Amino acid sequence: MAVEIRVPQLAESISEATVGKWSVKAGDTVARDQLLVELETDKVTVEVNAPEAGTLGEVLAAEGATVQVGDLLATLTPGAGAAKPAAKPAAAAKAPDTAAPAPAAAGQPAATQAGSAAGQALPAAAKLAAEKGVDVSGVSGSGKGGRVTKGDVMDLLAGGGKPAAKPAVPAGPRANADREERQRMSKLRQVIARRLKEAQDTAALLTTFNEVDMTALMAARKQYVEGFEKKHGVRLGFMSFFVKAAVQALREFPAVNAEIEGDEIVFKNYYNIGCAVSTPTGLVVPVIRDADQLSFAAIEKTIADFGKRARDGKLGIDELQGGTFSISNGGVFGSLMSTPIINPPQSAILGMHKIQERPMAINGQVVIRPMMYLALTYDHRIIDGREAVSFLVRIKENIEDPQRLLFEV
Repeated sequence: MAVEIRVPQLAESISEATVGKWSVKAGDTVARDQLLVELETDKVTVEVNAPEAGTLGEVLAAEGATVQVGDLLATLTPGAGAAKPAAKPAAAAKAPDTAAPAPAAAGQPAATQAGSAAGQALPAAAKLAAEKGVDVSGVSGSGKGGRVTKGDVMDLLAGGGKPAAKPAVPAGPRANADREERQRMSKLRQVIARRLKEAQDTAALLTTFNEVDMTALMAARKQYVEGFEKKHGVRLGFMSFFVKAAVQALREFPAVNAEIEGDEIVFKNYYNIGCAVSTPTGLVVPVIRDADQLSFAAIEKTIADFGKRARDGKLGIDELQGGTFSISNGGVFGSLMSTPIINPPQSAILGMHKIQERPMAINGQVVIRPMMYLALTYDHRIIDGREAVSFLVRIKENIEDPQRLLFEV
Protein backbone atom coordinates (compact mmCIF):
# COMPACT_ATOMS: atom_id res chain seq x y z
CA MET A 1 0.00 0.00 0.00
CA ALA A 2 1.38 3.41 -0.99
CA VAL A 3 2.48 5.81 1.74
CA GLU A 4 1.44 9.44 1.30
CA ILE A 5 4.14 12.10 1.65
CA ARG A 6 2.44 15.29 2.83
CA VAL A 7 3.54 18.80 3.81
CA PRO A 8 4.41 18.54 7.52
CA GLN A 9 3.48 20.93 10.28
CA LEU A 10 5.88 23.81 9.79
CA ALA A 11 5.87 26.22 12.73
CA GLU A 12 3.48 28.45 14.58
CA SER A 13 1.81 31.01 12.27
CA ILE A 14 3.33 29.42 9.12
CA SER A 15 0.83 27.52 7.00
CA GLU A 16 2.31 27.51 3.50
CA ALA A 17 5.60 26.88 1.75
CA THR A 18 7.14 26.81 -1.70
CA VAL A 19 8.37 23.50 -3.10
CA GLY A 20 12.11 23.74 -3.57
CA LYS A 21 14.46 21.17 -5.02
CA TRP A 22 13.45 17.52 -5.28
CA SER A 23 16.49 15.36 -4.47
CA VAL A 24 14.92 12.27 -6.06
CA LYS A 25 12.52 11.62 -8.92
CA ALA A 26 9.60 9.27 -9.52
CA GLY A 27 10.78 5.67 -9.69
CA ASP A 28 13.89 6.16 -7.56
CA THR A 29 14.49 3.88 -4.62
CA VAL A 30 15.04 5.66 -1.33
CA ALA A 31 16.19 4.74 2.17
CA ARG A 32 14.41 5.54 5.40
CA ASP A 33 15.02 9.19 6.43
CA GLN A 34 16.55 10.04 3.02
CA LEU A 35 15.94 13.64 1.93
CA LEU A 36 13.16 13.81 -0.66
CA VAL A 37 12.42 17.50 -1.12
CA GLU A 38 13.07 20.90 0.42
CA LEU A 39 10.27 23.31 1.26
CA GLU A 40 10.95 27.05 1.51
CA THR A 41 9.01 28.85 4.24
CA ASP A 42 9.09 32.50 5.26
CA LYS A 43 12.35 32.10 7.16
CA VAL A 44 13.98 28.69 6.81
CA THR A 45 14.18 25.69 4.51
CA VAL A 46 12.40 22.56 5.74
CA GLU A 47 13.48 19.04 4.80
CA VAL A 48 10.90 16.36 4.01
CA ASN A 49 12.42 12.91 4.45
CA ALA A 50 11.25 9.43 3.51
CA PRO A 51 9.27 7.88 6.40
CA GLU A 52 10.51 4.42 5.33
CA ALA A 53 12.50 2.67 2.62
CA GLY A 54 10.81 2.11 -0.73
CA THR A 55 10.28 3.46 -4.22
CA LEU A 56 9.07 6.98 -4.87
CA GLY A 57 5.85 6.98 -6.82
CA GLU A 58 4.10 9.93 -8.43
CA VAL A 59 5.41 13.41 -7.61
CA LEU A 60 2.33 15.63 -7.22
CA ALA A 61 3.94 18.97 -6.27
CA ALA A 62 6.33 20.46 -8.79
CA GLU A 63 9.30 22.65 -7.88
CA GLY A 64 8.13 26.24 -7.38
CA ALA A 65 4.57 25.30 -6.44
CA THR A 66 2.93 26.83 -3.35
CA VAL A 67 1.65 24.20 -0.92
CA GLN A 68 -0.21 24.21 2.38
CA VAL A 69 0.28 22.13 5.51
CA GLY A 70 -1.25 18.70 4.78
CA ASP A 71 -1.03 18.94 0.97
CA LEU A 72 0.05 15.78 -0.83
CA LEU A 73 3.58 16.00 -2.21
CA ALA A 74 4.18 12.47 -3.49
CA THR A 75 3.53 8.79 -2.81
CA LEU A 76 5.96 6.11 -1.72
CA THR A 77 5.69 2.34 -2.22
CA PRO A 78 7.38 0.60 0.72
CA GLY A 79 9.93 -2.05 -0.08
CA ALA A 80 13.44 -3.32 0.64
CA GLY A 81 16.60 -2.69 -1.31
CA ALA A 82 16.43 1.09 -1.26
CA ALA A 83 19.45 3.19 -1.98
CA LYS A 84 21.59 4.61 0.79
CA PRO A 85 20.76 8.16 1.87
CA ALA A 86 22.29 10.82 -0.31
CA ALA A 87 24.39 13.61 1.20
CA LYS A 88 22.19 16.46 2.35
CA PRO A 89 22.69 19.89 0.80
CA ALA A 90 24.31 22.36 3.18
CA ALA A 91 21.53 24.90 2.71
CA ALA A 92 18.75 22.64 3.97
CA ALA A 93 17.45 22.93 7.49
CA LYS A 94 15.27 20.66 9.53
CA ALA A 95 12.38 22.47 11.18
CA PRO A 96 10.50 21.43 14.31
CA ASP A 97 7.91 18.63 13.95
CA THR A 98 8.97 17.65 10.42
CA ALA A 99 8.71 13.98 11.34
CA ALA A 100 4.96 14.15 11.87
CA PRO A 101 3.07 14.98 8.66
CA ALA A 102 -0.39 16.43 9.15
CA PRO A 103 -2.96 13.67 8.51
CA ALA A 104 -5.65 14.29 5.88
CA ALA A 105 -9.32 13.65 6.42
CA ALA A 106 -10.36 10.37 4.84
CA GLY A 107 -11.39 10.72 1.21
CA GLN A 108 -10.75 14.47 1.13
CA PRO A 109 -8.00 15.91 -1.12
CA ALA A 110 -5.31 17.88 0.68
CA ALA A 111 -5.89 21.01 -1.36
CA THR A 112 -9.58 20.95 -0.45
CA GLN A 113 -8.82 20.55 3.26
CA ALA A 114 -6.63 23.65 3.24
CA GLY A 115 -9.44 25.62 1.61
CA SER A 116 -9.38 25.82 -2.17
CA ALA A 117 -11.91 28.60 -2.79
CA ALA A 118 -10.39 31.83 -4.05
CA GLY A 119 -10.58 34.60 -1.46
CA GLN A 120 -10.87 32.21 1.47
CA ALA A 121 -8.60 33.22 4.35
CA LEU A 122 -6.21 30.71 5.84
CA PRO A 123 -6.54 30.23 9.63
CA ALA A 124 -3.64 32.50 10.61
CA ALA A 125 -4.86 35.16 8.17
CA ALA A 126 -8.44 34.96 9.43
CA LYS A 127 -7.27 35.28 13.04
CA LEU A 128 -5.14 38.36 12.30
CA ALA A 129 -7.93 39.97 10.26
CA ALA A 130 -10.40 39.42 13.11
CA GLU A 131 -7.97 40.88 15.67
CA LYS A 132 -7.37 43.98 13.55
CA GLY A 133 -10.99 44.34 12.44
CA VAL A 134 -10.35 44.35 8.68
CA ASP A 135 -12.46 42.82 5.92
CA VAL A 136 -10.58 40.44 3.61
CA SER A 137 -13.53 39.39 1.49
CA GLY A 138 -12.40 41.58 -1.40
CA VAL A 139 -8.71 40.70 -1.16
CA SER A 140 -7.12 38.79 -4.03
CA GLY A 141 -5.11 36.22 -2.09
CA SER A 142 -1.55 35.30 -3.00
CA GLY A 143 -1.84 31.77 -1.62
CA LYS A 144 -2.63 28.62 -3.53
CA GLY A 145 -5.97 28.84 -5.32
CA GLY A 146 -6.28 32.55 -4.47
CA ARG A 147 -6.41 31.97 -0.72
CA VAL A 148 -5.68 34.90 1.55
CA THR A 149 -2.46 34.48 3.54
CA LYS A 150 -1.28 36.22 6.70
CA GLY A 151 1.09 38.22 4.53
CA ASP A 152 -1.86 39.48 2.47
CA VAL A 153 -3.54 40.71 5.66
CA MET A 154 -0.33 42.45 6.76
CA ASP A 155 -0.15 44.17 3.36
CA LEU A 156 -3.78 45.21 3.81
CA LEU A 157 -3.02 46.70 7.22
CA ALA A 158 0.04 48.50 5.87
CA GLY A 159 -2.22 50.11 3.29
CA GLY A 160 -4.57 51.48 5.93
CA GLY A 161 -7.13 48.72 5.52
CA LYS A 162 -7.18 48.93 1.74
CA PRO A 163 -5.50 46.46 -0.61
CA ALA A 164 -1.95 47.63 -1.34
CA ALA A 165 -1.07 48.49 -4.89
CA LYS A 166 0.93 45.71 -6.49
CA PRO A 167 4.01 46.45 -8.62
CA ALA A 168 2.97 47.31 -12.14
CA VAL A 169 3.32 44.58 -14.74
CA PRO A 170 3.77 46.02 -18.25
CA ALA A 171 1.24 44.95 -20.82
CA GLY A 172 2.60 43.10 -23.80
CA PRO A 173 6.10 41.74 -24.39
CA ARG A 174 9.12 43.51 -22.90
CA ALA A 175 11.44 45.17 -25.39
CA ASN A 176 14.51 43.18 -24.29
CA ALA A 177 12.82 40.02 -23.05
CA ASP A 178 15.29 37.81 -24.92
CA ARG A 179 18.15 39.36 -22.93
CA GLU A 180 16.49 39.06 -19.50
CA GLU A 181 16.06 36.29 -16.98
CA ARG A 182 13.21 35.80 -14.53
CA GLN A 183 13.47 34.19 -11.13
CA ARG A 184 10.60 33.71 -8.72
CA MET A 185 11.10 35.52 -5.41
CA SER A 186 11.75 33.10 -2.54
CA LYS A 187 9.44 33.12 0.47
CA LEU A 188 12.23 34.73 2.48
CA ARG A 189 12.75 37.51 -0.06
CA GLN A 190 8.98 38.15 -0.21
CA VAL A 191 8.85 38.49 3.58
CA ILE A 192 11.89 40.80 3.61
CA ALA A 193 10.26 43.02 0.98
CA ARG A 194 6.93 43.11 2.80
CA ARG A 195 8.40 43.85 6.23
CA LEU A 196 10.72 46.60 4.99
CA LYS A 197 7.83 48.27 3.19
CA GLU A 198 5.65 47.83 6.26
CA ALA A 199 8.27 49.60 8.38
CA GLN A 200 8.38 52.54 5.97
CA ASP A 201 4.60 52.77 5.70
CA THR A 202 3.71 52.50 9.39
CA ALA A 203 6.63 54.03 11.32
CA ALA A 204 7.90 57.62 11.36
CA LEU A 205 11.49 56.72 10.53
CA LEU A 206 14.35 59.08 11.21
CA THR A 207 18.12 58.42 11.30
CA THR A 208 20.71 60.18 13.42
CA PHE A 209 24.47 59.78 12.96
CA ASN A 210 27.62 59.96 15.01
CA GLU A 211 31.19 58.75 14.72
CA VAL A 212 33.24 56.72 17.12
CA ASP A 213 37.00 56.57 17.63
CA MET A 214 37.90 52.87 17.68
CA THR A 215 41.46 53.38 18.99
CA ALA A 216 40.90 52.19 22.58
CA LEU A 217 38.70 49.26 21.60
CA MET A 218 41.11 48.05 18.93
CA ALA A 219 44.02 48.28 21.39
CA ALA A 220 42.13 46.31 24.05
CA ARG A 221 41.12 43.69 21.52
CA LYS A 222 44.69 43.36 20.23
CA GLN A 223 45.98 42.90 23.77
CA TYR A 224 43.55 40.16 24.75
CA VAL A 225 42.48 38.51 21.49
CA GLU A 226 44.96 35.62 21.70
CA GLY A 227 44.30 34.78 25.34
CA PHE A 228 40.54 35.16 24.83
CA GLU A 229 40.46 32.70 21.96
CA LYS A 230 42.73 30.25 23.78
CA LYS A 231 40.50 30.28 26.87
CA HIS A 232 37.05 30.43 25.28
CA GLY A 233 37.62 28.79 21.91
CA VAL A 234 36.05 31.67 19.98
CA ARG A 235 37.43 34.76 18.26
CA LEU A 236 37.00 38.09 20.04
CA GLY A 237 35.23 40.43 17.62
CA PHE A 238 33.77 43.91 17.81
CA MET A 239 30.13 42.84 17.87
CA SER A 240 30.16 41.67 21.49
CA PHE A 241 31.34 45.13 22.57
CA PHE A 242 28.56 46.80 20.61
CA VAL A 243 25.96 44.39 22.03
CA LYS A 244 27.16 45.19 25.56
CA ALA A 245 27.23 48.92 24.79
CA ALA A 246 23.71 48.75 23.35
CA VAL A 247 22.32 46.92 26.38
CA GLN A 248 23.81 49.50 28.74
CA ALA A 249 22.37 52.34 26.67
CA LEU A 250 18.96 50.63 26.40
CA ARG A 251 18.77 50.47 30.20
CA GLU A 252 19.29 54.22 30.31
CA PHE A 253 16.85 54.98 27.48
CA PRO A 254 14.02 52.39 27.78
CA ALA A 255 11.91 53.91 24.97
CA VAL A 256 14.50 52.66 22.46
CA ASN A 257 13.79 49.12 23.69
CA ALA A 258 10.01 49.56 23.57
CA GLU A 259 7.33 49.09 20.92
CA ILE A 260 3.93 50.49 20.04
CA GLU A 261 0.93 48.18 20.37
CA GLY A 262 -2.34 49.88 19.50
CA ASP A 263 -2.50 53.05 21.59
CA GLU A 264 -0.07 51.73 24.19
CA ILE A 265 3.72 51.74 24.57
CA VAL A 266 5.13 48.40 25.69
CA PHE A 267 8.33 48.85 27.71
CA LYS A 268 10.44 45.70 27.88
CA ASN A 269 12.58 44.91 30.88
CA TYR A 270 14.61 42.37 28.94
CA TYR A 271 17.15 42.77 26.18
CA ASN A 272 16.92 40.46 23.16
CA ILE A 273 19.37 41.80 20.60
CA GLY A 274 18.96 40.87 16.95
CA CYS A 275 22.18 40.67 14.92
CA ALA A 276 21.64 40.92 11.16
CA VAL A 277 23.31 38.13 9.17
CA SER A 278 23.55 38.02 5.38
CA THR A 279 22.95 34.62 3.78
CA PRO A 280 22.88 33.43 0.15
CA THR A 281 19.05 33.55 0.27
CA GLY A 282 18.61 36.89 2.04
CA LEU A 283 19.00 38.78 5.28
CA VAL A 284 18.01 37.13 8.56
CA VAL A 285 18.16 38.56 12.07
CA PRO A 286 18.72 35.86 14.73
CA VAL A 287 18.17 37.03 18.28
CA ILE A 288 20.61 36.90 21.22
CA ARG A 289 18.19 36.39 24.10
CA ASP A 290 18.78 38.04 27.48
CA ALA A 291 22.00 39.58 26.19
CA ASP A 292 22.35 41.52 29.45
CA GLN A 293 22.96 38.24 31.28
CA LEU A 294 25.66 36.96 28.91
CA SER A 295 29.44 37.36 29.08
CA PHE A 296 31.53 38.59 26.17
CA ALA A 297 32.51 35.00 25.42
CA ALA A 298 28.90 33.78 25.48
CA ILE A 299 27.86 36.56 23.10
CA GLU A 300 30.71 35.82 20.69
CA LYS A 301 29.91 32.09 20.72
CA THR A 302 26.25 32.79 20.05
CA ILE A 303 27.05 35.15 17.17
CA ALA A 304 29.52 32.66 15.62
CA ASP A 305 26.97 29.85 15.89
CA PHE A 306 24.24 32.02 14.36
CA GLY A 307 26.48 33.00 11.47
CA LYS A 308 27.39 29.42 10.59
CA ARG A 309 23.86 28.05 10.88
CA ALA A 310 22.37 31.02 9.02
CA ARG A 311 24.64 30.35 6.04
CA ASP A 312 23.67 26.66 6.19
CA GLY A 313 19.97 27.52 6.46
CA LYS A 314 19.67 25.78 9.81
CA LEU A 315 18.23 28.50 12.01
CA GLY A 316 14.93 27.74 13.70
CA ILE A 317 11.89 30.01 13.43
CA ASP A 318 11.98 30.71 17.18
CA GLU A 319 15.57 32.02 16.87
CA LEU A 320 14.40 34.77 14.50
CA GLN A 321 11.59 36.11 16.66
CA GLY A 322 11.25 38.15 19.84
CA GLY A 323 13.98 40.75 19.33
CA THR A 324 13.70 44.08 21.14
CA PHE A 325 16.53 45.94 19.36
CA SER A 326 18.75 45.14 16.37
CA ILE A 327 22.30 45.77 15.20
CA SER A 328 23.39 45.65 11.56
CA ASN A 329 27.04 45.72 10.48
CA GLY A 330 27.31 46.92 6.90
CA GLY A 331 30.98 47.59 7.51
CA VAL A 332 31.87 43.97 6.80
CA PHE A 333 30.91 44.66 3.17
CA GLY A 334 32.72 47.99 3.03
CA SER A 335 29.78 50.33 3.70
CA LEU A 336 30.98 53.70 5.01
CA MET A 337 27.52 55.03 5.89
CA SER A 338 23.90 53.88 5.56
CA THR A 339 20.40 54.36 6.98
CA PRO A 340 19.23 50.96 8.25
CA ILE A 341 15.49 50.19 8.44
CA ILE A 342 13.95 49.01 11.70
CA ASN A 343 12.71 45.45 12.11
CA PRO A 344 9.02 45.77 13.18
CA PRO A 345 7.69 45.80 15.83
CA GLN A 346 11.04 47.06 17.18
CA SER A 347 11.49 50.81 17.37
CA ALA A 348 15.19 51.23 16.58
CA ILE A 349 18.21 49.68 14.90
CA LEU A 350 21.92 50.48 15.18
CA GLY A 351 24.04 50.51 12.03
CA MET A 352 27.78 49.83 12.25
CA HIS A 353 30.06 50.69 9.36
CA LYS A 354 33.56 50.33 7.96
CA ILE A 355 36.50 51.35 10.16
CA GLN A 356 38.54 53.88 8.21
CA GLU A 357 41.58 55.89 9.21
CA ARG A 358 40.88 59.63 9.05
CA PRO A 359 42.66 62.79 10.21
CA MET A 360 41.07 64.02 13.45
CA ALA A 361 41.68 67.17 15.48
CA ILE A 362 42.53 66.07 19.05
CA ASN A 363 43.83 68.46 21.69
CA GLY A 364 44.73 71.00 19.04
CA GLN A 365 46.67 68.50 16.92
CA VAL A 366 45.77 66.58 13.77
CA VAL A 367 46.22 62.86 14.29
CA ILE A 368 45.20 59.79 12.29
CA ARG A 369 42.57 57.68 14.06
CA PRO A 370 40.52 54.59 13.11
CA MET A 371 36.99 55.99 12.89
CA MET A 372 33.58 54.39 12.37
CA TYR A 373 30.33 56.10 11.49
CA LEU A 374 27.34 54.94 13.54
CA ALA A 375 23.71 55.31 12.48
CA LEU A 376 20.60 54.93 14.61
CA THR A 377 17.30 54.66 12.74
CA TYR A 378 14.35 55.06 15.08
CA ASP A 379 10.57 55.40 15.13
CA HIS A 380 9.90 59.05 15.92
CA ARG A 381 6.38 58.15 17.12
CA ILE A 382 7.83 56.66 20.28
CA ILE A 383 11.42 57.97 20.50
CA ASP A 384 12.15 61.70 20.68
CA GLY A 385 15.20 63.20 19.00
CA ARG A 386 16.81 63.97 22.35
CA GLU A 387 16.54 60.34 23.42
CA ALA A 388 17.83 59.02 20.09
CA VAL A 389 20.84 61.34 19.99
CA SER A 390 21.65 60.74 23.67
CA PHE A 391 21.35 56.98 23.16
CA LEU A 392 23.83 57.05 20.27
CA VAL A 393 26.21 59.29 22.26
CA ARG A 394 26.12 56.72 25.07
CA ILE A 395 27.05 53.98 22.58
CA LYS A 396 29.94 56.15 21.38
CA GLU A 397 31.17 56.77 24.94
CA ASN A 398 31.02 53.07 25.80
CA ILE A 399 33.02 52.07 22.73
CA GLU A 400 35.63 54.83 23.04
CA ASP A 401 36.20 53.87 26.67
CA PRO A 402 35.54 50.09 26.87
CA GLN A 403 36.21 50.06 30.64
CA ARG A 404 32.82 51.74 31.05
CA LEU A 405 31.26 48.43 29.99
CA LEU A 406 32.98 46.60 32.82
CA PHE A 407 31.91 49.08 35.50
CA GLU A 408 28.54 49.90 33.85
CA VAL A 409 29.02 53.66 34.09
